[in-house]
Amino acid sequence: MTTTQPSAADPAPRPKRRTFSPEYKVRIVAEYDAAPRNEKGAVLRRERLYHSHVTEWRAARDAGALEKLADHRTSPARAKKSTTDTENEKLRRQVERQEKELARNKAALEILGKASTLLEMISESAD
Repeated sequence: MTTTQPSAADPAPRPKRRTFSPEYKVRIVAEYDAAPRNEKGAVLRRERLYHSHVTEWRAARDAGALEKLADHRTSPARAKKSTTDTENEKLRRQVERQEKELARNKAALEILGKASTLLEMISESAD
């Protein structure tokens, strides 16, 4: 019987971050608070949690913010822009860049024209 060993080229799958619902957090904090002093650690081990989880969840509960118990690290921070908005923004930036380049080129042409005129005047006076 042969077993396949993962090769060095195969990266290990990334672990999935656990998420906890607000109801779960409230239930665990209540259970932890109700547990006798010598059984609080057993609650944490059973749920694979740290004391800092319970402390953070208790503070949010005491502040009266049940919605603060939601895990905001995994929730979307902002709504996705539509593809047309993204494309419009990209095109606006491109137009701004090209307008700046055009202004720079016009200024360079103006300077070259003045330099050419100056050189013609110098060559005429030298003759």
